[in-house]
Amino acid sequence: MVENYGASSKCLGRPTATGSRRPSPLLDLTIDNITPNTNRINSQSNNARLIYLMTRLVTHLHDFARETRLSTDEWMQAQLPRPVRPNQQRRQTCKKRRGAPDSTEGSVLGPFHTHDAPTLGNGSKMAYDPQGEPLFCLCTVKDRHGNPIPGVKIDIWETDSSGHYDVQHEGRDEPSERCVMVSDEKGMFWFECIKPVSYPIPHDGPVGKLLAQLGRHCWRPAHLHFMFEKEGWDHLITALYVRGDPYETTDAVFGVKKSLIIDLDTVDKDIAQQYGVKEGILYLKQDFVLVTEKETQELRDQNAREAIEKLGLKVKLVDHLPVPDLD
Repeated sequence: MVENYGASSKCLGRPTATGSRRPSPLLDLTIDNITPNTNRINSQSNNARLIYLMTRLVTHLHDFARETRLSTDEWMQAQLPRPVRPNQQRRQTCKKRRGAPDSTEGSVLGPFHTHDAPTLGNGSKMAYDPQGEPLFCLCTVKDRHGNPIPGVKIDIWETDSSGHYDVQHEGRDEPSERCVMVSDEKGMFWFECIKPVSYPIPHDGPVGKLLAQLGRHCWRPAHLHFMFEKEGWDHLITALYVRGDPYETTDAVFGVKKSLIIDLDTVDKDIAQQYGVKEGILYLKQDFVLVTEKETQELRDQNAREAIEKLGLKVKLVDHLPVPDLD
């Protein structure tokens, strides 16, 4: 069992066959069904007034974001500063990305990405946790037509085997379980890490207290984070989730999408010899698909116009964002 991050608020444990109520499973999240999904999973409390307040709050906030086509930059600028503990100073958040239908879907950035990860070459190890189960990852980065994209900067990070990110450990003096890689001329990158584990989000503050009042757990399913950057290409933040995790359908932060759930295999003799890894360890093979900034902006403009028309609003797009159409 992963240890708690604090004792000042209750974090519901793993669902069991008897005893505590099983959490409501989430549907495959989209911009259209995120609101009923959120309201449904927030309706597990015995406090009817709290359920009503949260339902109206979520509904209005989501409608506001959809109506205004709120951008990530605007969202970040609107956030109020708040005091943090030393090991929380690197926490960041990000809204989920909606990309082209045949590209890799985005997921939440999460609060534990940093900018000090070492740049490693193909075949390197990014995790040395002796308690972790070794995992070999072989990945490609391609465009929507199957062409490799070389020179993509890829940030990769995960927790250690106890479910903690390196920045959560007191006395952290160097990064671990994280790295930066660059795709080669074939759009490939490969590395060794450890099998991701599920873990509770920090719950020793107001978020944890609210989740407890709502009857919700604070656990995230096992996952591995990726962030892709290259000039001219849409910035992709995503994660891969291990199939079969007990929190696969009840992620506390709504990050899981069906297309991002992956199966793990084992390294066979050929792969072991070709890449110099140990035969029999866990094996993850994944093809990531990026889209250009132009393709993404065209799709966002199209989605914005369609959403605005459904709302019956008289607006126009300026710098790809809606403003009142007074003409």
